[in-house]
This record gives sequence, C-alpha cells and structure tokens, in this order.
Amino acid sequence: MAHLSLKKIEKVYPNGFKAVHGVDLEVQDGEFMVFVGPSGCAKSTLLRMIAGLETISGGELQIGGRRVNDLAPKQRGIAMVFQNYALYPHMKVYDNLAFGLKLAGTPKAEVDQRVRQAAQLLEMEHLLDRYPKQLSGGQAQRVAVGRAIVKKPEVFLFDEPLSNLDAKLRASMRVRLTELHRTLRESGQPATVIYVTHDQVEAMTMGQRICVLKDGVIQQVDTPTALYDRPANAFVASFIGSPEMNILEAQLQAIGGDAGEDGLAVLLGGQRLPLPPAKAARLRGRAAAIKFGLRPEHISAQARPQGDSLAVPATLRFMEHMGSEVFVHLSIGDQPLTARVPADQLNGLADKRRGDSHLFHLQMACAHLFDADTGANLLL
Repeated sequence: MAHLSLKKIEKVYPNGFKAVHGVDLEVQDGEFMVFVGPSGCAKSTLLRMIAGLETISGGELQIGGRRVNDLAPKQRGIAMVFQNYALYPHMKVYDNLAFGLKLAGTPKAEVDQRVRQAAQLLEMEHLLDRYPKQLSGGQAQRVAVGRAIVKKPEVFLFDEPLSNLDAKLRASMRVRLTELHRTLRESGQPATVIYVTHDQVEAMTMGQRICVLKDGVIQQVDTPTALYDRPANAFVASFIGSPEMNILEAQLQAIGGDAGEDGLAVLLGGQRLPLPPAKAARLRGRAAAIKFGLRPEHISAQARPQGDSLAVPATLRFMEHMGSEVFVHLSIGDQPLTARVPADQLNGLADKRRGDSHLFHLQMACAHLFDADTGANLLL
C-alpha cells in the first residue's frame, strides 16, 4: 500500500513535443484511481512514467513518500498489467505466476504459497496446470493480474487490460477487478490501483476517483458522481456519460426587464428557454455567447412529465431502440439533441416518422452553461 504524489510532472520528447504538462495529482493509500481520456491524451504515457518505463522530464514523483524519479522499475514497488498479457507460452500457468518470484530468489515454499493464494483469490486454481494457449481471453487476463498480485507490490498499474476482450467478458472482468480491490482491502492488504482506460463506462463503474485528461493536461479529478453532475468544463461534460451530454452553441438573453433583472433565458434554435431564477442569478453580467448543456435523460417525451420542466416543440430525426430505453434524436430549430427515454414513456413517438413534430419537456433546472471560449462551467 502506498500514497502516490505527482508534482509538476512533465514529459518532453527529444523532438520538442511536450506530451505531459505539469501534472499535479495525489493518489491516496488503497485508492482505485482511473485515468481516462481520448486516444493521445497521454494517460498511458503518464502511467509508464509512474512505472519507470518512460523518463520524467520535469517535476517529482513520490511513491510512499520516497522520490523515485531515477529509480529502475523493479525498485519502485509497482506491478503492471498490460493490454498485451505477455504470458510465457512454454510455461504452465503456475510457472508464469512463479517466474518473477523465482528470479528474485524467493524461497520455494513462499513462492508456492503466494502462487496458490493468488490463484484462489482469482478463482483459477483449476488453471494452474494449463498452458497459455489453452486459456480463454478472460482466463489469460486473470493470469496476468495474478502475476502482479504475487509480487505484493505497493502499487498496481493497469494499462487498458480489458481492451482485447469482448463486451460480455469486459463487463464481467470489470466486476471481478473491482471485487478484487475490495477483497484485498477487507483482508488487510489494501492495494493502491491506477487504471488507464479510454472507456468512460469502465471509468465510471470501477474508479473511486477519476482523473480526466486531455492533451496531457488534467481537466478534473473527482468521484464518478461529481464528474457526472458537476463537470468542470464542456470537455468533461461531453466525455463522461453515454449518450454524451447535449452541448450546443446558444445565446443568453435578458427577459422581463430593461436591465434584465427579472430573469435570463437561453436562445436555442429559435426557441427562448427561460432559466430557473437560481441559475439566472449566477449568470448576470456574462457574455451573451455561451454553450448550453443538457443530459439526454433530462429531456422527456411524456405528455405530463413530473417536476418543473419546459415544454418545447421539436422535430423527430430518428430513434435508436436499446431495449428498456430509446435514444431519441431530435432537433430544436437547427440544433440537434438526443433524449434518453424509457421505452414505456414514448407517448406516441413510436408511431411518428422522421420530420414529424413532437412536444418534448426540458428540465432546465438540470441544465449546464459553459463559457463559449474556454468551455468552463459557468455555474460552478
């Protein structure tokens, strides 16, 4: 178990390209931290710098209070699980798990104890006599995790370990890895985990906290719920959530008074959408140009939706039936939006065709307003 401290961490390549820009991050003892972001955001580069597989150009990295910038990977107390499991094909599972311990000169009895303990923890005792070619993708992934566990590292590093699995296996392995972290903590062996993924579903379901990266810069670090409900900027808002948040160019407009003191509205696609007083009060004096954000689940197709919502006529574009819910693609004027509607609350939409009009209800109390230039959330 170890606390990680990243202070002004930078990565500059010989050609002058700067991949990581002064990252500051604290990962607590026993925490499950997820790095998430689009391809090329430097999340894997940052993980490799922690592992010692990439040199650190600037800043300081500490693991357990010890500066490790110049230490070799084997001296950092870490274990890494890669996207490619890299199992030795000529060795049985038992020997794959034991190999690193044998190289380190660990006594034979302790090697056997650690290997069998890891196998039991991962429910793969029956696989110990098999060769890698006899394993499924999920089983091979478990062996790769087991090889990390037997080392009893201070920090576990996972670099997109589930990306080679099919959707069903990914879902089951997400649960297994999350339960493994909880089991280790409850058994008195809490593990500090840093997990890299581009899949925001993995991030939201696995991480205690999530670090959202873009172009080598941290955008926000927070719990999954906080990221979803209170995104720091338009990038985080659009990246976290599926379907993603509707974010559209819009204008702020004063209503009800010469100086606009009675209220504000969002002008979107030719429609004027009044803001709740609490939101309007925080936006006074802002520039007219903004970005308007609304989660798909905050757009309802019901005739009489619950709560305080705003009825807006919209044009149906098309629908995606996902089973228990339907993703309804619509447009307000020339602005495209997506609504996430329970399948039993379509309210006649199923009989409509592309181009037909329908009255949707927008929960304006759940709306987000972002700066048109910087993307910063204006309501935080």
